Amino acid sequence: MLLGYCRTSTAEQNPDHQIDALLRNGVDRDNIHVDVASGAKASRPKLDLVMQLMREGDTLKVTRLDRLSRSVLHLVTLGAELRERGIGLHVIEQGIDTSTMEGRAMFGMLSVLAELQRELIVANTNDGLASARARGRVGGRRPKLTADQAELAQQLYDAREKTVQQIADMFNVPRSTVYGHLDKTKTVPRQPKKTVVTKP
Repeated sequence: MLLGYCRTSTAEQNPDHQIDALLRNGVDRDNIHVDVASGAKASRPKLDLVMQLMREGDTLKVTRLDRLSRSVLHLVTLGAELRERGIGLHVIEQGIDTSTMEGRAMFGMLSVLAELQRELIVANTNDGLASARARGRVGGRRPKLTADQAELAQQLYDAREKTVQQIADMFNVPRSTVYGHLDKTKTVPRQPKKTVVTKP
């Protein structure tokens, strides 16, 4: 099955150009889903729905990569998930098709860049902490994560690579800071504590 995804940054923008392109490329109108969200906004309910609907052998079609992803890191994470699930990706205007050798090679290069980005964020964080300790500042905890650190925290959490505590330790911040930066639509709610009744 072919599924199409469109995104506009504001309600005033018209998605008709994207929809028409998807229709011309074989996607049924009923299988086209449109989000209204800025590139930086984490919550995209229609994209989440598309990811739930797709099955092995399906193909996701978009007009351009910037309609699908808010960052290289997000794009590669999404691409890796699609590949693991046996789902194709076709980016119409940029000619990227993961069913071809060239398309897979491009995603491979993006994966290398994303991994480098992750390592640089962690290295910069560690350098900053070391510099702070050298100047006699104990702890080095910061009240907020940078935009790159918040993005990395979300990706690590979504991919279930690290727990919230491990992410907090990595950036030397409290768990509450990490929770404050995670997309609330994806975080798992805490289970209420069970009351243990002891027999007299």
